[in-house]
Amino acid sequence: MPGRLKAIARAGVGVDNIDLEAATEKGVLVMNSAEASTLSTAEHAFTLLMALCRQIGPAYQTMFTGGWDRNKFMGRQLHGKTLGVVGFGRIGRTVAERALAFGMTVVAYDPLINVPTMLDGRVKIYRVFTEMLPHVDMLTFHVPLTDETRGMLNEETFKLSRKGVLVVNAARGGVIDEVGLLKALESGQCGGAGLDVYTTEPPPADFALRKHPKVLCTPHLGASTHEAQQAVSIAAAEQLLEYLRGQGIRGAVNAGGIKVDLTPVQQAFVDLVQRMASLISPMITRGMAGITLELTGKELAPAAATIQRVALVRLLQSRFDVPVNIVSVVNTAEQRGIQLQVITNDDPSGPRASGPQIALEIKGPPGSARSQHAARR
Repeated sequence: MPGRLKAIARAGVGVDNIDLEAATEKGVLVMNSAEASTLSTAEHAFTLLMALCRQIGPAYQTMFTGGWDRNKFMGRQLHGKTLGVVGFGRIGRTVAERALAFGMTVVAYDPLINVPTMLDGRVKIYRVFTEMLPHVDMLTFHVPLTDETRGMLNEETFKLSRKGVLVVNAARGGVIDEVGLLKALESGQCGGAGLDVYTTEPPPADFALRKHPKVLCTPHLGASTHEAQQAVSIAAAEQLLEYLRGQGIRGAVNAGGIKVDLTPVQQAFVDLVQRMASLISPMITRGMAGITLELTGKELAPAAATIQRVALVRLLQSRFDVPVNIVSVVNTAEQRGIQLQVITNDDPSGPRASGPQIALEIKGPPGSARSQHAARR
């Protein structure tokens, strides 16, 4: 019945089929069970990479039709090659760990990571995608589809890559421009592609990449294992029950809809900081080095942690490969080298101060700092 919906639990990662804005407006909590399918998605991406290197797909087809041509399917070994991981969240890191175990050199692109290396110094971090491209033999994508990532690998950026680069996309369709990919395959600039996701799903029957000899296609199987499906279903049910019983919140995607034990004034500032973060976020195009929240007024201080986390979720949720939530967002930001600070002042000061106030500042590389200030009296 209208008005009675309290929560939606998604068994899996993607919430593309849920209207998050409408759910948030109605105060409906949307949760996902992202972590439960991380391993299966990472394994599938790495499987596509290995299959490309050894031409498993076309070799199988030859055997299936009665052929035998060993010389036709000369492959590449992974050991000693350089893998570029695009997006260094949970899935990207899991892929990187497996690549390192195979003796690969691993580098990663993630504009939100503000440290030079990750995984104990074994993975060099690039904050500019095009700067990484000339240094890798293979690319694997693990980013969400946003205005910044849409078509990030295209005809022009392919030209910056090494000749014959192998490409894997098990993240979101649209991250790789499919027309540009086809041209790169035909010219030899791209040596092969493993695709699990597509701009249109399912792709049409006459989709050119379906039958291309250098392309290995799978029908969005990233989380399609018995283990992952069981794990995400159990996790979603547990999260839903915990929330409805008032026992806690896990996997929240739209933190703005969460109702916590706040006073009316505190709740008003939770709503305000979300609007401020929404205004700032599109201005930040070169990453974030620091996020500072300043609260003035005795009534806001007890809610400082909640207001900070809500602001962080709104700032960062579209920039990571999986949705962040109010529980994990601080840890996720700190892992990527973003410096977090909360400043609280008991009493407003200044000639115009007449009530609680809030300020949110985002610090980026030199010349790209953005700040947004607002006050409620």
